[in-house]
This record gives sequence, structure tokens and C-alpha cells, in this order.
Amino acid sequence: MSLRPPEPVGSTIDRLRVSPLTDRLIGWIVTLSITAIAFAIRFVNLATPNKLVFDETYYAKDAYSLLRFGYERQWPDDANASIVAGNVDVMKDAASFIVHPPVGKWLIAAGEAMFGMNSFGWRVGPLIFGTLLVLITIRLVRRVSRSTLIGGIAGLLLTFDGLAFVMSRTALLDIFLAFFVIAAVACLAADRDWFRNKLADHLTTTGVPDLAGRFGPALIVRPWRIAAGLCFGLALGTKWNALYILAAFALLSLAWDVGARRLAGAGRRSITALLRDGLPAFVSLIVLSAAVYVLTWVGWFATSGGYDRHWGADHPDATTTRVLGSAFASFLHYQRDIWNFHTGSFIMNAQHTYRANPIGWLVLARPLGIDAVNDIQPGTGGCAGPEKCLSVISAIGTPALWWGAVFALVAALILWVGGRDWRFGIPVVGVLSGWLPWFQYEARPLFFFYAIVIIPFSVMAVALCLGRLLGPDEPTDRRMIGGILAGAYVALVGANFAYLYPILTDQVLPHSKWLARMWLRSWI
Repeated sequence: MSLRPPEPVGSTIDRLRVSPLTDRLIGWIVTLSITAIAFAIRFVNLATPNKLVFDETYYAKDAYSLLRFGYERQWPDDANASIVAGNVDVMKDAASFIVHPPVGKWLIAAGEAMFGMNSFGWRVGPLIFGTLLVLITIRLVRRVSRSTLIGGIAGLLLTFDGLAFVMSRTALLDIFLAFFVIAAVACLAADRDWFRNKLADHLTTTGVPDLAGRFGPALIVRPWRIAAGLCFGLALGTKWNALYILAAFALLSLAWDVGARRLAGAGRRSITALLRDGLPAFVSLIVLSAAVYVLTWVGWFATSGGYDRHWGADHPDATTTRVLGSAFASFLHYQRDIWNFHTGSFIMNAQHTYRANPIGWLVLARPLGIDAVNDIQPGTGGCAGPEKCLSVISAIGTPALWWGAVFALVAALILWVGGRDWRFGIPVVGVLSGWLPWFQYEARPLFFFYAIVIIPFSVMAVALCLGRLLGPDEPTDRRMIGGILAGAYVALVGANFAYLYPILTDQVLPHSKWLARMWLRSWI
């Protein structure tokens, strides 16, 4: 990766052209090797603890209901104990009111279908997608930085992040959300390259040096943008907050179009890309993602027992029923009920021990306790003594990474806005669109693990900044010093992760050793 952003040298075609990296084989070897490391360390003792922890009590059971009936059913109060004992078919007949779309739960259900309704079965889906999140992050950063080395650094950093690690081993929805969001952004980055190459091809084919004030080819059907729409639809089908990220990157992608046409010589006509490229982009991203979102509810549509399923039939005179039909009217009413839950008085008045204001997410002000067994007496439960022990799972980011990322994000903002380096816009937009929208919901309980969608973008900012530190790929003293510093930082993150590992994996620790890992009072 170069020390400075690419300078506009050569012909217009040369400046537009994005050539593939020449180390394709090495690129995949690095990608798959780091992904294998991420999988291996996440796989160890995946089924421990052998119980439903934190919100697994909702999502693992909802997933099993989907698997059995196509919609979520209610469970008795003692269902968790029954499930751990092996008696899993204890659902009630009544439908359950659920407040998140079904994609993540279907992916959890896939693991339960293969390995059973047990702690391994409901966690294997998050394991796979948490590992794939590392892979797709490497490929995204490699493409943007034009460097396999920088992509590999990003992958290692994400591999050694505590929050990403824990979320890859817990049956919650957010790890699936993070994967689909990063996959969508990776598709948009690929679309940027594809679009610029198509403009270059057009100039080459027509034999002109530039567009000379013309708009250029329409390029309405763009495969990578369509793929991004599919991924964003699956992200929305996991959790609604993907909508903010979709909107932000749709605008950023359109800005890339305007810039590419201006570079190609469209002149004043480049601004018309806001409409002429914007309308196809709206269909490919917004309309397509909405259609995919509706399709993710196929189980609810295909069955008759889901919550609110008969609302339309019970309200035949409602406008939505008369216009859209009973099934879709019921679906829209259900979506309104979900919205009312997320914004209503019940959730706004709720309290939680691990409530975390988003103002503190980037600095790890209040991590989440996933599970805890306290006061383990010496001589019992693996506690050697002489003091009491405890075992916990803390969803906490690796401080060396997160605190360093704060500075990297500030640098990225400066380099994007002031340095006009488009590459740094991706992590900045990603973090801001995944973080700032939560501030409007501060009145309700919010949790640090929502920030899992932020950390791949933060890792990207760090990796790109380390690329700046390394400088040009030449055997110079600067390159050597930069390599030492970058390597030392990655090693520091790895060592910090290793130190936190016991509190990420439910290991039994003497109270004093646990307390030594509680660096801030708010972590307790």
C-alpha cells in the first residue's frame, strides 16, 4: 500500500482502470490461513457452558421453533432446564411475539438441525459466520488497500478482538448482522472497481481520450451492486438497524459514481449521476433489499400459526386488507407492532445491569456480562484455592485494538476529508452509520455488543493507517521501521487478547486474577 493516495498520473483511461492484484494465489493463501486460525480458536470448547446464556434464551429457542413449525412459539418458564436435560420439545401451542426478523434465527436453526438442540448446535451458526466475517474483512481491506499484507493485518486484528470472538461463540443475532453488512460493503467496493473499469473500457472501445463533457454509458445493470442489495436485504432480515448503514453506503456509492464520471471527463454532466445512476442504484439497493426482507419471512407467510398471522382476516375492512390482501396486511401490522415495541413505553422504562450508553462504546466503557458463576469455593468446580474463584464470559473488545482504533478513526477522517483519500471513507462511514443512530434511543436499554457491527470498520481504519506507516513497498529504512512498529502493534493486540482469554471463555479464575483483568471500575 502506498504512503499517499494514488496520484492522478497518466491518461484518463489509466487513472480510471483498476487492475487486479497480481498475487492472487498468495492473497487466498493468506486469507484462508488467517481464517483457519480464527476458526480454530473460536471452535475450542464451543459448547461450554452447556446452558443457554444471556439472550440465547430467546434466539436459540426461537430458532428451534422456526425449525419445527416455521414460526416462533411460546415456551414454558422452565424450558431452559428442560432443554439442558435433553427434553427439548416442550413448546406451547401459542405463537410468540418476537421483535427481530428471522434470518439470524434461521441460521442458528441450521446448526440445531445438524447437531441437535444443544449448546453446540445453537452456537455453530455464529461460529461459522463469525469466522466468515474475518474472511470477508480481509478481502475488503485487501481490495481497498491494494495490499494482501494490509488485508492480512486487518484479519489478524479482527481474529484477536474479544467482542468478535465472544459473539462468534454465542447464539445472538448480531454476528450475522455484522457479516451481511460487511459483505454488502465489500460488494459495493467491488462495484466501484467494476464501474471504473467499465468507463475505461468504454473510452478504449470508442477510441476517445475522455468523455469530453458527455455523461457516458448508462451501465444500469451492475452485478456487484445487485449483490450488495441482496446482502443488505439479509442484514435487514436479521436486525433493522442495518437500514442506517444501507442508507449511508448507498449515498457513498453514489458519490463514487459522480467522482468516476468526473474523472472520465463528464464535466458538469457528472452531477446528473445523482439521478441517472441514482435511480438504478435505488432499485438495486433499496427496492431489492426491501424485497429480500419480505422474502425472509417466508416461514411466517407459509404457515398459519404465527403471531398476527390472522390480523387481516379479522379486520377485513381495514384499508391495508382491502388493498393488499389479508396476508400482507397482517404482515404490515406485525411490523408496526415490532416498531411500537422498540419505541414504546415498555422498553423505554426498562432497566438492565449491563446497560451501556453508546457514548462509551468506542472506549469500552461498559462491556457486557454474558455469563457468570460467582463464589466458587476452593476445592470445588476446578477452584484450587486458597481464595474463592469465579468463571465468566465477558463480551469485551480487546482494549489495545479498540483504544488504538479511536486514534485511527480520527486519522481516517482527516485523510478522507482533508487528504481526499477515498479509501478511508469506508471505515469512517461504516463506524458512524453503525454507531451514531443509537444515540436517538438512549432512553431505552442499549448494550455494548451492538458494536459488533462497528469493529470490522474500526479494524479497517487501523489497518489502513498501518499501511500509511509502512509506506511504499520498497526496501527502505522507513519500510523496515514501519514494519517493526506495525508488527509490534499487532503482537500487542494478540497478547492483550491472550491475557483476556480466560474471561472470554468461562474459565475458572481466582478472584484476584479476574480482578486484575478489570481495568476500569465500570467493567465490574
